[in-house]
Amino acid sequence: MTLVGGFAPLLEEIKVFERERLNGHYGVTAFLTGNTFSALPYMLIATMIPGLISYYLCGLHKGLIHSGTENLIYFVSVLSAIVIWVESLMLVVGSVSPNYVTGMSIACGVQGIMILVAGFYRLPKDIPKPLWKYPLYYVSFHKYALQGCYKNEFEGLTFVMGQNGGGENIYISGREILRDTWQVEMGHSKWVDLGILFVMIAVYRMLFLGITKTREKLRP
Repeated sequence: MTLVGGFAPLLEEIKVFERERLNGHYGVTAFLTGNTFSALPYMLIATMIPGLISYYLCGLHKGLIHSGTENLIYFVSVLSAIVIWVESLMLVVGSVSPNYVTGMSIACGVQGIMILVAGFYRLPKDIPKPLWKYPLYYVSFHKYALQGCYKNEFEGLTFVMGQNGGGENIYISGREILRDTWQVEMGHSKWVDLGILFVMIAVYRMLFLGITKTREKLRP
């Protein structure tokens, strides 16, 4: 929804920036800094309110420690990271394609591919290795968001699988479910996944900076 609703205004904003840049008012770095920090409070609010509502309505992990506060903060942080990433993706696409229809097609295509190879529709071991897993699976933004949310929900929980012959319950931990059923990479914590998301956001912003400066130098 951020992509659909925000791409058209962003294109107009880029056009205004290009005219003001030609008049020498400010540079690309100043525009990128202003764009990032001016939109940040609204993106946080836009994810915090529905995140707080949906977290408890869906009955997500309340947590065994900290009364679920840590899990809730992580859930809202992932939502915020996704929205900020979409904004960053729109910046990159808008710098390459100033046309609305073409830009929407490119941005939606990138989003769709990243969702398909994130490990939800097809488990990681079932994703075809040429191209789809290497490298698309490992550069997919949604892969790290999905795995972080899986860890946020399942870690610290224990489930009853059934009873043995003696009538005793057989338990399975959330980590075992993550590792064996969902094939989640358990070599790092969920906070590392969240950190990777913000690193990817920074990479996209720097990519916009590099593309815009390069176009500026190549322009007559």
